[in-house]
Amino acid sequence: MDLDAYVQAHGAQWRRLEELTTRRPLYGAETDELVDLYQRVATHLSVVRTSAPDAALISYLSSILARARLRTVGARTTTWGSVGSFFTDRFPAALYRLRWWWLTTMAVNVVVTAAMTWWLLQHPAVEQSLLSPDEIDQLVRHDFENYYSEYAASHFAAQVWINNAWVAALCIALGVLGAPVIYLLFNNVANLAIIGSIMIRHDHGAHFFGLLSPHGLLELTAVFVAGGVGLRLFWSWVAPGDLTRGQSMAREGRTAGTVALGLVVVLFVSGIIEAFVTPSGLPTWARVGIGVVAELAFFAYVFVLGRSAVARGHTGDIDAALLEARVATQA
Repeated sequence: MDLDAYVQAHGAQWRRLEELTTRRPLYGAETDELVDLYQRVATHLSVVRTSAPDAALISYLSSILARARLRTVGARTTTWGSVGSFFTDRFPAALYRLRWWWLTTMAVNVVVTAAMTWWLLQHPAVEQSLLSPDEIDQLVRHDFENYYSEYAASHFAAQVWINNAWVAALCIALGVLGAPVIYLLFNNVANLAIIGSIMIRHDHGAHFFGLLSPHGLLELTAVFVAGGVGLRLFWSWVAPGDLTRGQSMAREGRTAGTVALGLVVVLFVSGIIEAFVTPSGLPTWARVGIGVVAELAFFAYVFVLGRSAVARGHTGDIDAALLEARVATQA
């Protein structure tokens, strides 16, 4: 093997890996590049050792690989600092970067829900085909309100949290297919429109919104965020832009994972409100006010903290420290 030609052919990759080992912080795309170059340079080292052993070159490549390995798989432990960084940097940055996807999803769903509710109010025969008069009376007078107080608050909070987290997880997990996300969102707003139209038609509209608003604002926002992120994941392979389809899907998939983890906490908060505030004896204005405050806090979190995080260079993509296991396995 012509060692000089080999160095000339691969020297740029060695220098790039050496540069990445000194860069901090590393974000998703750079981490992927570091992992890829680590594997390539490890192969180059093996070739040099067997085909054209050169002590100086072997020492140089070994040094680069040692630093690269230490950069990504060195001793690290999960700390409260890294958890705090997730909620101050990665999660809000992901929400802010993808804001137009989930805001559009939210707007479309609100319009569709309003249109379906209006249409159902104009066509009472549809309501009668879905439920009998006795079932409608039971829903209006008892079932809708009793739903929020049927179980102990703590058990109900856990039930609500698990259910909503599951819906959000499905939106993200099935996002790569596109159509299932639309189906899940449509079912969600269709049920809301049907129940809402029944309550409004029977003069219980204020009751309906008084019980739904405290928790529903934040809860539905979380579902719409999951739906928007899922659709972005679908679009990442339909229109990958300057990236390859694999790179585009990998980046958006990692960001979707960030959002999924963060939404667990958001839905936990909405579940607490639904279990302890919605069925409480507080006046309607107080219960709705709590829901509005929670919703405004979420938007402030996105557009204040998220914008600041993006300005600092965060994208919501996963960083090198959280790819340790992958690098260790591949190395």
